Amino acid sequence: MAAPDRLMDRTLVTGATGFVGAEIVRQLRAAGTPVRLAVRTATGDAEEVVVGDIGPDTDWATAVAGVDCVIHCAARVHQMDDRAADPLAAFRAVNRDGTAALARQAAAAGTRRLVFLSSVKVNGETTRGRGPFAASDMPAPQDPYGVSKWEAEQVLHAIAADTGLEIVVIRPPLVYGPGVRANFARMVSWVARGRPLPFGLCHNQRSLVSVTNLASLAITAADHPAAAGATLFASDGDDVSVRELLVRIGDAYGRPARLLPVPPALLRLAGSLTGQRAAIDRLCDPLCVDGEGARRLLDWQPPVTMAATLRDMAARP
Repeated sequence: MAAPDRLMDRTLVTGATGFVGAEIVRQLRAAGTPVRLAVRTATGDAEEVVVGDIGPDTDWATAVAGVDCVIHCAARVHQMDDRAADPLAAFRAVNRDGTAALARQAAAAGTRRLVFLSSVKVNGETTRGRGPFAASDMPAPQDPYGVSKWEAEQVLHAIAADTGLEIVVIRPPLVYGPGVRANFARMVSWVARGRPLPFGLCHNQRSLVSVTNLASLAITAADHPAAAGATLFASDGDDVSVRELLVRIGDAYGRPARLLPVPPALLRLAGSLTGQRAAIDRLCDPLCVDGEGARRLLDWQPPVTMAATLRDMAARP
């Protein structure tokens, strides 16, 4: 990672106890950077500020006071089985309106820069029939979560134009590493239990990013002069098919993946018949991002490999 020109005065990390936020806090503290944690409920950390639920009326005044940079990780995350009566309204309240309130209050407090953890879902769900998503592509979100993140990005750039607050947007694909949950954790569990999996013919390429690498990129973007106003894609730089990913998980866990050669067309048909077509499409479709732009712009390289991250996961059950 390229060394920043100067040590940041103080960095605020929102969602500081979450999967990504906690890793950012860990790396900042390891580097000796003063850090403040914005949390929903108290954990007892001496540097935390409790902000409660995030929305348009959240009071960020105490959290942003004296802060040079904000790394904004807190969000209403994508949910496979959303029970909200109006999912789009629920996502907008937190991801768009809550982010806007934070940015306006941070700018008023004299904060220099805000790094926003967005999502590849701003660009869409698949790169089937095209090259990797790039910053120059027209956004095409297809679900309420992606829409809310794209709208948040637009609001942030408008606030930047009005106030001078520097905005950096990072769009990560699937994030994995020790402590990961949801779909990736399920895949690990399948392999670790020796479950036969019908993905032996799934050769689609997908970009992933280790939580260690994503945190490193966010910290670099927080202080690098060239990052201001940029949209960056985060990735390990090691795209893999679902088949190859399962093989690598098996290697790391010492349990070879048991893969059955089922054609993806049959998997999609089964998904349609069982109401799981969207989940199957995510496993069978390609979704790649152009992470080279971030590496070149910030003179940054991912500090860990996929193999090292998977071994770390296996070592920490």
